[in-house]
Formats: sequence, C-alpha cells, structure tokens
Amino acid sequence: MIRVVVAEDQGMVLGALAALLDMEDDIEVVATAGDGNEALAEILEIQPDVVLTDIEMPGMTGLELLQDLK
Repeated sequence: MIRVVVAEDQGMVLGALAALLDMEDDIEVVATAGDGNEALAEILEIQPDVVLTDIEMPGMTGLELLQDLK
C-alpha cells in the first residue's frame, strides 16, 4: 500500500485529488493539508511514502515544504 499526503490550499481540488487517489486499490491517502505548515506537521508525524503538494500555498509554499523535508 502506498501511503500519500496531499497538500493543496483549494478545498475542491484537495477533495477531488484525495477522492481520486483513494479509488486506487494500492494507494491510501493518509492525510490532507490546506497549507504548507499543516502539511509539514502531518508529514513529520505520519512519514508517508509520497507527498503530493501544490507549489503555491499560504504559510509555506510547496517548494519551501520540500526544501524543509530534504
């Protein structure tokens, strides 16, 4: 099972991405986040296999998020 965290500040897009990914048998969305700071906290706690992130988000951009995770 591939564990995914989805980070996106637009609620409709976030919900759609999470729903589509959850339809796959081998993918589990383990958390969603509406901004970069929330995403960072979720990722550090959950330790997912994959992070799907928007580039432009409030608080911390997706690029800043990935830099912190690196």
